Amino acid sequence: MKAGHRKERIDRGIKVRADEIFAISSYREILYLMGPRLLAIMGLLLFPLFRDVTGAYWQTVGFIACIIALLALSWNFLFSVGLVSLGQAFFFGVGAYFTGYFNHFLGLGPLFSIPLATVCGAVLCTIVIFPVLRLRGIYFALITFALPLFLMRIIEATGYLGGTEGISGLQRLPGLTFSVYVSVVVVLAVTFIYLRFFDTDYGLVLRAIHDNDMSVLAGGLSVQWYKAQAVFIAALPATFAGALMTHHYRIVGMPAFAMEYSILPLTAAVVGGTGTFAGGVLGAFILVPFSEMLRAFGTLRIVMYSALLLLFVVGLPEGIYRFAQRKYFQFERIVPLEEEKQ
Repeated sequence: MKAGHRKERIDRGIKVRADEIFAISSYREILYLMGPRLLAIMGLLLFPLFRDVTGAYWQTVGFIACIIALLALSWNFLFSVGLVSLGQAFFFGVGAYFTGYFNHFLGLGPLFSIPLATVCGAVLCTIVIFPVLRLRGIYFALITFALPLFLMRIIEATGYLGGTEGISGLQRLPGLTFSVYVSVVVVLAVTFIYLRFFDTDYGLVLRAIHDNDMSVLAGGLSVQWYKAQAVFIAALPATFAGALMTHHYRIVGMPAFAMEYSILPLTAAVVGGTGTFAGGVLGAFILVPFSEMLRAFGTLRIVMYSALLLLFVVGLPEGIYRFAQRKYFQFERIVPLEEEKQ
């Protein structure tokens, strides 16, 4: 046997086997693969329990980060189907106003108003966007950018749904800890569902639309109909985010269509990594605390978001998540040469 040692990538034993088999090969390799995921999940689930340490302020920041993460997940889903949205505030605002209407005018509690607003809001958003699904690229993006501004002006001009004053005095949720827990669980659930969704045959069709929609059309499938279904699925977490945040603050108004709800999710997706659902969540949990630190700058925060977006597009286009994932799987260990002969 030769004496000495050599360097070997930690994931070498995993890469040379099928993904369906590696789990039974070694507990060490299971821990290597699942460790980062488990740490992130446990960190999110345990975060609400440390309210005495973090304080109510940072718990609220964590709640807002979950809301932006849901919007980023929605944006990434649309992007995975080839639809670039600049109007996540449209989905958010529709969900917010629906739950406000159900609670204030129909007397439904949050247990019923939030799920109803989530589904009804997603249906309305799909109906509104359906006629423009034939558009591509920047043309579709411009339409989505204009939609929240359009709804704001309608509410302002008609005075409907409270007009500029909005709807206040909505029924409150049990507390901040409850809101944080619900948002965290929904973020984790949506991330898992979206990841598994694109492994199905239906998800492969949606990815094919992103890659080459003409080939899908040539296969006899209705691209516009599939895109409409994708819009509905993508709108669900965004309308839920609007409904949940509305009941948390007990008020809904035209700020629900604010530009920040469109810019922050887009920036979070780019910072974390476009096309990666976990990347969008990571980007949200980076950007929202960063945004709170810049609160003293007022509206100049938008300029800083834009500068940060430009920095990542030019300097790190793959995003933090893909960069960290790539570096993580390049870790090496020292092994004796004798192991190679066994």
